[in-house]
Amino acid sequence: MVINMTQEKLNELVGYNIKKYRLLYNKTHKDKITQEKLAEAIGSSVSLISNLESNKIKQGISITNLYKIAIVLETPINNFFE
Repeated sequence: MVINMTQEKLNELVGYNIKKYRLLYNKTHKDKITQEKLAEAIGSSVSLISNLESNKIKQGISITNLYKIAIVLETPINNFFE
């Protein structure tokens, strides 16, 4: 199996899907999750979430933070890679 995805493309995909699933969460839940609330929930900075969602991040995201985001957004972690 050959995986042909650059780090840049992977960061873009994950960031896009974080935003996608945050917005989907907001459509189906009464309590809305803003970038600020998501950052607070995972113990991170708002700038991390903002930069991920707008594809302005170069170093990517730790698996720990991605796992926490998946828990908060109630979505399987593998959804961020689709």
